[in-house]
Amino acid sequence: MGQDEFVPQIPYGTRDFLPKEARQKRAVEGALAHLFASWGYDEVVTPTMEYLETMAIGAGNDSEQHMFKFFDKNNRILALRSDMTTPMARVAATRFKESPSPMKLFYLTNVFRYEQAQAGRQCEFYQAGVEIMGVSEPTADAEAIALAVEAMLTSGLQKFQIGLGQVDFINGIMEQSELSLSQRQQVKQAMVTRNLVGLDEILVNSGLPEGEQKLLKNIPLLHGTKEMLEEAYSMVTNEKSRKALDNLSAIYSLLESYGVAQYVDFDLGIIRDFEYYTGMVFECYTPGLGFPICGGGRYDTMLTSFGMNSGATGFALGIERVLLALERQGIIGTPNCKSIYVGWGEDKLVAAIGQAESLRKSGQCVELALIPQSKIEAETSQKSKGYASLVYVE
Repeated sequence: MGQDEFVPQIPYGTRDFLPKEARQKRAVEGALAHLFASWGYDEVVTPTMEYLETMAIGAGNDSEQHMFKFFDKNNRILALRSDMTTPMARVAATRFKESPSPMKLFYLTNVFRYEQAQAGRQCEFYQAGVEIMGVSEPTADAEAIALAVEAMLTSGLQKFQIGLGQVDFINGIMEQSELSLSQRQQVKQAMVTRNLVGLDEILVNSGLPEGEQKLLKNIPLLHGTKEMLEEAYSMVTNEKSRKALDNLSAIYSLLESYGVAQYVDFDLGIIRDFEYYTGMVFECYTPGLGFPICGGGRYDTMLTSFGMNSGATGFALGIERVLLALERQGIIGTPNCKSIYVGWGEDKLVAAIGQAESLRKSGQCVELALIPQSKIEAETSQKSKGYASLVYVE
């Protein structure tokens, strides 16, 4: 290859899905689409790009720097969608405002965030998710979590655990303290990133009484079963935090009715990295991955930002992360559907076409050779292409 020869490359943080990976990805997406539809959810497809001011609604302070932004011909700033909750809220508020409540929608699509690429997460990645809009009751939250559990199982995963938290538990403690707004943001950021050393440093320098510092330091460590929830209740006195714990208890009771409570523990340190969450939040982890494979929560103020006063909850699942978890756990993927390779000799094309069509109608996956081959050449093609058997027309 010459020194100046052009070698095509793909942009940073993107990837190609080759046939085996693409087949596995499509199988998981197809199974999830069938699952969501069987629970009464309707699919929605939104534009890949939105106006920046739309995507900025509900985003955190630093979210915009992770968006891919560009100008249209009218000099308006556009952004590739960096999450799907905001576009789905826009659709609900502008296209389904008069629809009967609740709205139950799902999506399967790609999302873009400019950040450091890592295993299971590129700058372009794929998500499957659901949104329930129009209900603020624990029944909607419980359904979202139960459906998330079923999505994990449908994907092929058996070993996973969901951590369930409530942002108002932390908000109530924050409001009760005398932390400034900037200090609250620092504390929340430390909790989002699980930076316990940084959290300790922030609180030591905060001037808070030692008892309040201890309570805030303990929040990331508050995870476990229903007994832990009772312990947390005794640790707080403000109404907002106690209502948050009551809400978690109500959701968990419903999860027991769904028969999925064994997949759920409480984790009161979960905040999530989006500003729009207003109630319960959850993350799902599986062995072999050091990051959540699925996450979601309640976002009651998001629709208000679009002029629709309505509660909402939902979750998103990372498709690449599911595929990576399946691979690392040694779970067999989608079987190769390549059944038969049909080769043919000179002047046998018409007969070969008829043979291939007959086999396809019987449910076989068939590739027809496009040029005449000897039987040895056809056998070589069949094996190199990964077909189970050969039909040779001569």
